[in-house]
Amino acid sequence: MAAPPPLLTLRNIRLGFGGNPLFTGVDCSVGRGDRVCLVGRNGSGKSTLLKVMAGLVDAEEGELFLQPGVRIAYLPQEPDPSGYATLHDYVAGGLGDHLDELHKVDILIDEVKLDPHCDPTTLSGGEKRRAAIARILVGEPDILLLDEPTNHLDLPTIQWLEEKLLAYRGGFVLISHDRAFLNRLTGVTFWLDRGIVRRLEAGFVQFESWSEDILEREATETAKFDKLIEQEIAWSRQGIKARRTRNMGRMRRLQDMRSERAAMVARTGSVKMDADSGPTSGKLVVEVEGIFKSFEGREILKPFSTRILRGDKLGIIGPNGAGKSTLLKILTGQLQPDGGDVRLGTNLEMVYLDQTRSALDPNRTVWDTLADSGGDSIDVRGRLRHVVSYMRDFLFDDRQARSPVGSLSGGERNRLLLAKALAKSSNFLILDEPTNDLDMDTLDLLQDVLADYDGTLVLVSHDRDFLDRVVTSTIAFEGQGVVREYPGGYADYERQRPKPEAPAKAARSEEKSAGGDKPRGNKPSSAKLSYKHQRALEELPKAMAKLEKEIAALEKTMADPTLFNRNPAEFQKTVDSLTVKKAALAEAEEQWLEIEMLREELENGG
Repeated sequence: MAAPPPLLTLRNIRLGFGGNPLFTGVDCSVGRGDRVCLVGRNGSGKSTLLKVMAGLVDAEEGELFLQPGVRIAYLPQEPDPSGYATLHDYVAGGLGDHLDELHKVDILIDEVKLDPHCDPTTLSGGEKRRAAIARILVGEPDILLLDEPTNHLDLPTIQWLEEKLLAYRGGFVLISHDRAFLNRLTGVTFWLDRGIVRRLEAGFVQFESWSEDILEREATETAKFDKLIEQEIAWSRQGIKARRTRNMGRMRRLQDMRSERAAMVARTGSVKMDADSGPTSGKLVVEVEGIFKSFEGREILKPFSTRILRGDKLGIIGPNGAGKSTLLKILTGQLQPDGGDVRLGTNLEMVYLDQTRSALDPNRTVWDTLADSGGDSIDVRGRLRHVVSYMRDFLFDDRQARSPVGSLSGGERNRLLLAKALAKSSNFLILDEPTNDLDMDTLDLLQDVLADYDGTLVLVSHDRDFLDRVVTSTIAFEGQGVVREYPGGYADYERQRPKPEAPAKAARSEEKSAGGDKPRGNKPSSAKLSYKHQRALEELPKAMAKLEKEIAALEKTMADPTLFNRNPAEFQKTVDSLTVKKAALAEAEEQWLEIEMLREELENGG
């Protein structure tokens, strides 16, 4: 049986905005039930291609074909609900002529937890996105085109949207940087790379290995081509010198090859990103005991205690509005709790990146934002760099130096904020939603930078994959002011958190951890180690044994008297690695001893 014809088809699409085309010769199609992810670097043209599919941007060449009667709904990166008196009217606009289905509007507005009577222009960024998602879903179109649907959404809403799309009967094309979201939902991948679209008949979960294979083959072919050019150049020189006459056919071939090589589009460069942990902070970075906070009678944070030590990488998760940013401000001394104790460590050099991008003035230029003290240089962790040179590290074009910040895309603004924050030396890095609008390559690099960062990190994020790759401990806001800490990343939290079917048990556990009816802020009376400390006592000996084995192997390598003369670079690498491993072992031993002493003190009633 023949496959049904696609609902949407692009044929030989070409589009450019001056200079080189953004994409050329694009052929792709979307059928009913297709679950497509559109991937590519920031600036590659993904959002523009999605607008071409939606009929919002006309291509210079090529054809957009829709099957008769096919309905498309498009979700932009920045929804604009202006022109509607109420949220209900805005969502109902997604029904088109099907006004007999207004009951669906109320159902979806209730699911996204918004007030149907409110003015939609007064909503926050995340609320506008929830409203826009309700608007595109309500009419049950044949194809959904979704541009970064998870941006500014909290985890419960992302998971709700996943379930909606899994049950969706039409087809969809989505752009997203959320790996967990893409892995779960997609079955087809469009890769927009250097102006062309490649199609993989598999979801995003297979994209990375597939794309790397393609790039490796290209690199091999390019190397062969370069070798052939070298051989032709050598022939041309020898022939001219020997005979003073030219074989014009071979010379034309050489010129053609040079032109072809020049026309090859080089693989786009990567962001160059680094973070310096600066001077070593004290062992203790932050300790809070029994802190709690309320706003206008609403309990944001019930009594909560934790201890953050040097080198910890802590993730904070929870619904929007739960109090994550409030907890960040308490942990960093910017906001006082209503009760409880907060103790900050010594020698802290703090860099704080907030989710509102308040450090960016939309009217200032990119240049002035980076070189905020004037001149043409910026101090990058103690080394002067020219502004334009540093901009290039974060994939900004030289021409953007004098552009106002307000003209940048969301991803570019976030890269600019990261460039500004990471230029500073710090040993305590606080990042509130750093992943919004970043492409996957930049996310990968940021993950590597944070994983290698030997200072202390506190991170707020709704990106589950990012959390799993970076953090070693997770603080979760679980509703009604209840906050708990779990070892590991998001997947570990999912395994360990109290299950909804046992609310009574969870309530008793919370009552016990909060000290029952004791006044809030009192020191807990439990004479047991916290789960975090118990886990550390189990895991630290294994980590120390592993480090001891690695140190012994490195010392054996160093014992080779010929190593320095034979391979100076390998010698230096071994020395550096040995220094790092020994420091890590000393720190692990100190941490284990500290917790062991605390355990003995508690057992003896201290």
